[in-house]
Amino acid sequence: MAIILASSSPRRMELLRQVGCDFTVMVSDAIEDNNQELAPQELAMLHAREKAMDVVAKVSMDDVVIGADTIVVLDGKVYGKPVDSNDARQMLMALSGKEHQVITGIAVAHAGNIWTDFAITIVKFANSNAEQIQRYLVTGEPMGKAGAYAIQGIGALMVENIHGCYNNVVGLPLRKLSDVLQKAGVTLL
Repeated sequence: MAIILASSSPRRMELLRQVGCDFTVMVSDAIEDNNQELAPQELAMLHAREKAMDVVAKVSMDDVVIGADTIVVLDGKVYGKPVDSNDARQMLMALSGKEHQVITGIAVAHAGNIWTDFAITIVKFANSNAEQIQRYLVTGEPMGKAGAYAIQGIGALMVENIHGCYNNVVGLPLRKLSDVLQKAGVTLL
């Protein structure tokens, strides 16, 4: 049995390595559509499930496939990855000085079964002015990140505090993942 991460996210890979998980990567071709009429946690789990199912169809039934999707939610609006620097600027301006939710959906597929769960972390951004946001945009870090920031990078300077799982904000709630993997017969600890 192999463990396969259905993601090219370096952050997710780093988190799995951090806990000693032996895995390979097979990137999913599933498309994230944040405009679906679902509760945010349902949307994140749906995306995670679609990623896992896309990859599980290409591997052995004995393999365990992990799918994940992280979104940012502010006042009911879902923020995924910015499409360009202007989109990232708008996201960061909207988040400035406010509390938002970071939701990661996880899915584990194995032997014809799929299990899903999600984690929610509350993040409070400090107030940032246009000049600070522009300096952050120039780093390139906001691109490819839900909500246009990376808490594990320079984006940490924008975060005032969090309530909940830090690893969830990075992109993979390890405790939740461990619980879901247990259902597939995989023990991380």
